[in-house]
This record gives sequence, C-alpha cells and structure tokens, in this order.
Amino acid sequence: MPTIAPSSSLRLAVVGAGPVGLALALDAAQRLPEADISVFDARSLERDVGTDPRTLAMSLGSVQWLQRLGAWPGEGVQPILEVNVSQQPPSAPPLFAALFGEPEVRIAAQDQAVPMLGAVLSYGRIVSTLQQAWRAQEALQPHRLHTRFGTPVGAIKPVAGGVEIDAGIAERFDLAVVAEGGVFADQARKAIRRDYHQCAWVGTVELAAGAPHGVAYERFTRHGPAALLPLADGRASLVWCVESDDDPVAELDDAQRLAVLNTIFPAAVTPLRSITPLKRFPLGLNAERTLTDGRTVRIGNAAQTLHPVAGQGLNLGLRDAAELVNLLRRGGDLDAALRRLEWQRGPDRWALIATTDFLARSFTWVLPGAGAARGLGLAALQAMPALKTALARQMMFGRR
Repeated sequence: MPTIAPSSSLRLAVVGAGPVGLALALDAAQRLPEADISVFDARSLERDVGTDPRTLAMSLGSVQWLQRLGAWPGEGVQPILEVNVSQQPPSAPPLFAALFGEPEVRIAAQDQAVPMLGAVLSYGRIVSTLQQAWRAQEALQPHRLHTRFGTPVGAIKPVAGGVEIDAGIAERFDLAVVAEGGVFADQARKAIRRDYHQCAWVGTVELAAGAPHGVAYERFTRHGPAALLPLADGRASLVWCVESDDDPVAELDDAQRLAVLNTIFPAAVTPLRSITPLKRFPLGLNAERTLTDGRTVRIGNAAQTLHPVAGQGLNLGLRDAAELVNLLRRGGDLDAALRRLEWQRGPDRWALIATTDFLARSFTWVLPGAGAARGLGLAALQAMPALKTALARQMMFGRR
C-alpha cells in the first residue's frame, strides 16, 4: 500500500499560483520538510501581478493562517471591524418598523473579543506577498522547491501510484493539487452548475464624509445583494449584484449609478461622493461533487465557484488547503489521507455551497411578504446574541 511518512519524500505538484495555490505550496514547504514541491502557472514570473486591483475579503481565520506563514502584507490592508447586514426598506411590517426601526444585523469585532472580523485587500497585494514568500523559501531550498511559471499544464492523467503532468514534458508526481479556477463565465462545466442569471458590477466608491471606519455593509435589495467593503482613505469596494437578463445598471452612466446606490445603502455611508467605472461579471454556481479524484485534489475555484453574496469563496479554498497540508503532515497512507480530506471538509464545504445557493436564488422569488419575512429574520437574529455569535464564528473560521 502506498504510504508517506513525515520524513519521506512526497512529489507534490501545485497547478495555479493564485492565493490558494501559493498559500498551500508555502505551507507545504514549511511543514513537509522532505517534500519536493513544484508550482506551475501559465503566467510568466516577470509579469507584475501586484498591480491587479481586484478586491478580496479575507476572514480572520485566513488572516491568521497567512500571518503564521509569514505571508501577510505589512501595508495596503483594511481590517473589517464590523459587518452590517440589512435590507432596502421597506423590509418589515409598518408597525414593526415604526416601533423598532428597519431591522439590521450588526456583528462587531469588539463584541466577539477579536481584533478584527477579517480584512480587505487587493488580489495583487496578497498574491505578490505570497509569491515573494514562496520565492524566498525556494531560494533557501532549491533542491526541492521549484517555480514553474510560464509553464501551462496541458493535461493531468492518473498513473499507477500518482499522476502524470503534461507541461511541455511528461512528469510523474505523487499528488497534484489544482488551484487554477478562473471566473464563472470562463470555466468548463462542472458536475453541479447553475446560472443565476445575475451579474456583479464591481468598482470603487467614495463614502460620505464621516462614514464609520472599517465597516462592511451588505444590503439586500429586490434585484440582489449589494456590498461595500471598507478600504483606506474613505473609500469602499463595491459589489452590486442584479439580474442579468433585465440589467438595471447597464444603461446608466456613472452619475446615475451613484444616484441609485445612494437610495440603496444606509444613511451612515451616504451620500456616496464618487464612483469608478464598473466592470461586469456573470454569476453562477459551478462545483465538483468531490475535492478528490484519485491522486488529484481540486481546491478554490477549481473545486467550486460560488455567488459572492456570502463573500466566503476564497476563505473556503484556503481552509481546504490548510487541512490538506495538515493531513499530509501526519504521514501514513496517502490515499487514506485524501479520503479523510473529503470527509473532514465536506460539512464546511457543502454548508457554504448550500447557503450561497439559497441566498442567490431567493432574490428571484416573487412571493407575497418575502421581503417582510427576511426583515423579521434579520431582526430576530440581531435579538439573539448566542445565534449571532455562532454566525460570527462561522464567518471568521468556517464550520468546525
């Protein structure tokens, strides 16, 4: 039976040098001291990935893991100190709203006795930091750590006791981890696929003077969720989800978009003062039923692409990566370790897939009283501290 022991050599291929793939490779380099690790990516090493402005929201658990890896940026990071979830009025029965105000859920880091709930930073910032940390580790141990950038992987096929990777030449590895996912619109169809007929408009806005610092806002509207993720200097990253078949945003100019957003978000952050040009991304669910297929493991967007309503897709991939390294570090039968990965990560993975799928589809339901029911649900959650704490812990660390 093929086995690995903590001191034995494991040939590991990581396909995809985004945040999930690089974090896994770096963790494996540090915690599997005898493993031979190769990181493949189609982009060249000379390409400056640090300029990529896409915004990421990372949970506290992800922040802590990257800090332990020595790959957390020293600047360009905005902590999330509070999350505010509400619904565009009217979101509750008139008498309830008159007595108690519009319902909302507020989760604050101070109330949870943590320094932050998470953090916001650019894709380029985190990938460049991880890449620098990986390259520094590689420079110390070039005999077993290898950067294979500018080397697209054409195929991965199973062979006896491992996999064969075709990246110009055929090479055998004990294990391949695929972390190369891309966005929903560009992906091949996976086992579970649903087009939500929604799109996300993404950009940056300038908040009102005096807006609360470090607060993330999620606002439910009849078209879909809209979110503001705090950035430095009074700005916020905008994710604005609407129907794609009858897109209410596409024909608007920047001034009109700003005017509409000022009717959506709470008074604490409005009036929004400026908006950058927005980019449009189709939204859908595209997921594999399993993380593992023989000696190939998929993580991150290679395993599941989710609707951004919960903002947890990247964090789920990082938790999968961390658990895989934990299991490999224990040694023993490699195939048994991969089976344990499936069992242990299943509850967290499927709970998040089901939650985001439900939330994404619920906005398309035209049911009498649906908005009022959601509003009362928010009010009930805010009034139950124990339940709110449980939700906060899941946001920060996933389902345990």
